[in-house]
Amino acid sequence: MQRRTYLKGAAGTAATFTLAGCLGGGGGNGSETITIGSDIPYRPFEYETTEGELVGFDVDIAEAVFADQLGYEYEFQKTSFDGIIPSLNNGNFRVIMSAMTITEDRAEKIDFSDPYFTAYQTVVVLKDSDISTKEDLKGVTVGVQKGTTGAGAADGLKEEFGGDLTIQRYDQIPGAFDALRNNQVDAVVNDNTVNAEFVNQSDSVKFLEGAGAAEEQGKDAPPYLTLTVEEYGIGFRKDDDELREEVNGAIATIKENGTYDEIYSEYFSG
Repeated sequence: MQRRTYLKGAAGTAATFTLAGCLGGGGGNGSETITIGSDIPYRPFEYETTEGELVGFDVDIAEAVFADQLGYEYEFQKTSFDGIIPSLNNGNFRVIMSAMTITEDRAEKIDFSDPYFTAYQTVVVLKDSDISTKEDLKGVTVGVQKGTTGAGAADGLKEEFGGDLTIQRYDQIPGAFDALRNNQVDAVVNDNTVNAEFVNQSDSVKFLEGAGAAEEQGKDAPPYLTLTVEEYGIGFRKDDDELREEVNGAIATIKENGTYDEIYSEYFSG
């Protein structure tokens, strides 16, 4: 998958990251640019390199789907995850592509593509922490990103613990990770692949282990505690059925022709 540079637009959360896709493939309209709302950074799905290049799993999937298969140009627009669905419905961008889990609540507000990724909510702690099981989380403080299913999983833990859990909510996940490193929270609840990036880049943190939702659902479970099993989808406004159907066809094609596996293997092991 060829890397592409991007240009920053307006400052702040409205910054636009433009990736001009190579036009070609199916029946897209080369004169139309698909604007993609995304919470950046969220490594390894969408993040900037030190050279200022936008990269990540979602970025490469967007290239394969929108440019290579459908023939559209596209651009990523940076936006807060907490308000990403209202921003889509207000017309600030055409689709959401931001490691977004398909949930019943979200599906009442927007439509989703067919799933393109399976994820798990997981927990990371400091290596020298006394927390070694899910039950040890009772009474501690956990960090989450606002508006995410990680925050929802933490809410579920709090209910399971009879309210004996404190939840600190951050605008972006790096804030939660920094809080863990600085002993401001005792654990972080977040997607497994994003947590794995954090664990792999830090000698001081580890996954919390234990059986969980993946085992309960008969999945090929990873070697750490899973609080949920989730599917990611691309989000669309309710009236955008034609584009959603085009995208579903493109997702099916890249899964069939090996492109999806090639992209997946670049970012994830196994």
